[in-house]
Amino acid sequence: MIENKIKVLRAQNDWTQADLADQVGISRQAVISIEKYKYTPSLELAFKIAKAFGVSIDQVFHYKEEE
Repeated sequence: MIENKIKVLRAQNDWTQADLADQVGISRQAVISIEKYKYTPSLELAFKIAKAFGVSIDQVFHYKEEE
C-alpha cells in the first residue's frame, strides 16, 4: 500500500482539496480518492503533487507492505 501525507500537507499550506486539484490538474474527487487510499496516483502525478507542495516525493508518499 502507498500511504500519503497529502491531507497533512494541505493543512500546513492552508489548501483545500480543490486548491490541490487545481495545482496538479486533476479533479477534487481524485484528490479525495488518493487521500482515502482508494486510488494510487501514477508516478507522474505523485511527482506533480510533491512539486506542488515544494517537497520531495518521499515526503508525501511512503510504501508500506500489507500484512
